[in-house]
Amino acid sequence: MPPLTAREVYQSLRDAALGLRPLKRLEEQPEAGPVHVDIEGWRLTLDVDGVHLRHCLNCQSPDGRVFDGGQRYGTDPVGLLSTWELAQVERLLAAG
Repeated sequence: MPPLTAREVYQSLRDAALGLRPLKRLEEQPEAGPVHVDIEGWRLTLDVDGVHLRHCLNCQSPDGRVFDGGQRYGTDPVGLLSTWELAQVERLLAAG
């Protein structure tokens, strides 16, 4: 099974920012550090510093494919978000 691309992970974040898919935190998290979220079966671990989303640490799609942001060189899905999309995702994360 091929790994997830940054663009595929970005699309799930973008859909959440646009309100097309719900973003749910999987557990209460401290102010900073890894945040585990679910976007309709997409399981993401995001690096959050306070209220700012830094990057995607890893992701697993509903079909079992994996994106490992810590091991891969290249584009971070968070880097593909527009300024507005990033602000929306950060707002969703803050809302919990």
